[in-house]
Amino acid sequence: MSNRSSITEFLLLAFADRRELQLLHFGLFLGIYLAALLGNGLILTTVACDHRLHTPMYFFLLNLALLDLGCISTTLPKAMANALWDTRAISYQGCAAQVFFFLFFIAAEYSLLTIMSYDRYVAICKPLHYGSLVGSRACAQMAAAAWGSGFLNAVLHTATTFALPLCQGNALDQFFCEIPQILKLSCSDAYLREVGALVFSVSLGCGCFVFIVLSYVQIFRAVLRMPSEKGRHKAFSTCLPHLAVVSMTVSTGLFGYLKPRSISCPSMDLVVSFLYSVVPPALNPLIYSMRNQELKDAVRKLFLYSLLHHQ
Repeated sequence: MSNRSSITEFLLLAFADRRELQLLHFGLFLGIYLAALLGNGLILTTVACDHRLHTPMYFFLLNLALLDLGCISTTLPKAMANALWDTRAISYQGCAAQVFFFLFFIAAEYSLLTIMSYDRYVAICKPLHYGSLVGSRACAQMAAAAWGSGFLNAVLHTATTFALPLCQGNALDQFFCEIPQILKLSCSDAYLREVGALVFSVSLGCGCFVFIVLSYVQIFRAVLRMPSEKGRHKAFSTCLPHLAVVSMTVSTGLFGYLKPRSISCPSMDLVVSFLYSVVPPALNPLIYSMRNQELKDAVRKLFLYSLLHHQ
């Protein structure tokens, strides 16, 4: 009997048994989710409405906001619903959809962060060639490549994972459907195929991370040679938060997907997955907008225009 016919739903990890704590978790998740919606929505609206922000850097930032919204909307709403209604269930199809969309958005976002590091490298290290290297056509092609790579990654892993026979129950030690947790339920050596696919994706990811680090090494070398202290401060304030978010996402993601089963425990898995699936989409709007004077000015003008328009 195939796993599809034997398992109709999975049971996600319950955050707490007591009703008061379940409602507390619901409130916490709701606050984080609304903050992510507001922050990313504000970036989308501002960049779309202000023609002065129609530049490569803000085009990529708009794509990042879209991916962040997709990523956090894949995991948190179901976790909030389960906490609110005191249930753990997610359907087989819902679990497959969650795995697919989460991998799609997270892989596309990582590709986009790699592209953004290249954009910053060209802007700071090769400013005279910026127009020719990062034109509107090149931006569209790079963004399409990021979304396309996310889609292919999601199809590969979702198809491989859900083709596995599962016979170790249906309980997942995670608040959303995650591949390492599903592999624990596998009862055959076939899961090694998915492990192989994960290693392949991780190898590509490590290559991207090396590219990002090398880009920033070149950027920091160029910045330190700048005569203007204001220019150095602006470049560092733009690049350091970007590098911090990428490093946190990569390190926690690698640990979550590649750690040996022997050191796995539900509470640690929960914290690690929270750090790479929920924190970046909620923090990115703060990191990229609070450090950016142009964006702050554009948001202020958008608010003033809205107020005057309604009056």
